[in-house]
Amino acid sequence: MSYPIVILGSGRGTNAEALLKAQSKKNLGSATVAAVFSDHEDARILALGQKYSVPAIFLDPGQKGARLSDAAEQAYIERIRSFSPKLIVLAGFMRIIRRPFIEAFDGRMINLHPSLLPSFPGIDGIKQAYDYGVKITGCTVHWVTPELDAGPIIDQKEVRIEESDTFDILSKKIHIAEHGLLPEVIARLSKGKIQPPKTS
Repeated sequence: MSYPIVILGSGRGTNAEALLKAQSKKNLGSATVAAVFSDHEDARILALGQKYSVPAIFLDPGQKGARLSDAAEQAYIERIRSFSPKLIVLAGFMRIIRRPFIEAFDGRMINLHPSLLPSFPGIDGIKQAYDYGVKITGCTVHWVTPELDAGPIIDQKEVRIEESDTFDILSKKIHIAEHGLLPEVIARLSKGKIQPPKTS
């Protein structure tokens, strides 16, 4: 049974590429990447479209700042719906998703965050953990809700911070953990091994 997913990202697209690589190796369950979207016209994530033969689409965010404009939000909803996704994956998408966007895809949107939530939500999760001095951090995949980084947790992967770790080393360790966790979670979702949260 087909399980199309749409990926939203703002930057390099390393997690999107991890998903595309997993798909090419048949390690993504029945999930297939239907499209990649970005809010930055020059984002490297868009180059993955040609590399992996998937639609890679820039959609104007409509305004600067942390949120999409109302018109841009509606444009995103309509374009994403045109691919009939079973799941929307926020992988480095640096915009706060508002309630109308979330409700348009109720129970079908997940986010990858670079800390062990509920610790260190918001921006710079890796740096927050590094500066705080915790011994263990990691990454989290969670359902998206209107509360920032507060949706039900699906799964996490721990990363130990060694005394010799620089911030750059820790960042690389977190990214490796992310590249393992996100495909695993999506494969399980595509096989029905994880159920979306109940919505009101």
